[in-house]
Amino acid sequence: MSEKTFLGIGSRVNHPAYGFGVVIRLDVAAYEVCFQQFGVKLVGKEYKAWEVIEAIETTQSVSYTEAEESLVKILEQWSGSSKIVELGDKWDDGTLILKPSDENLKPKEMPIDTFFHKIVMVRDRIRVMEQRINSSKLTDEEKVNLQQYITRIYGSLTSFNVLFKYKEDHFVGERSK
Repeated sequence: MSEKTFLGIGSRVNHPAYGFGVVIRLDVAAYEVCFQQFGVKLVGKEYKAWEVIEAIETTQSVSYTEAEESLVKILEQWSGSSKIVELGDKWDDGTLILKPSDENLKPKEMPIDTFFHKIVMVRDRIRVMEQRINSSKLTDEEKVNLQQYITRIYGSLTSFNVLFKYKEDHFVGERSK
């Protein structure tokens, strides 16, 4: 970032002491930054020790609502927290039954919402892994190689999309991206 370039609202940074954060307001001499683990802090506009992950120009006009929505999205991605994902209505109070071909063995039964929760946890952990790879110091080539594996994992999990209530929660593989 050049000396005369300032960050705009929504810019993402990595501070050596506070960690990942997003610029949420511009003051005369400082940025108001919301950090993932430390909340809102003022950082001087001349501060240079942080890593700018994504700079947004200050000329861009952003409403408070747009900035808030962007902040929520970015913090969800970086924090590893997950939103509530709903099971499709047709599966409410359902049971998953795994029946072995050997008649001497007992079938395994579990509530389908327990199984669904495990699938959602796998998906959320893959998303966190994807974010960590993208923010790592790996080379672009290494990131692309790892990203291909993640895309294939999502593709392998598309069979479970039938469980999700909303399409935006579905796994997406190579062909759909």
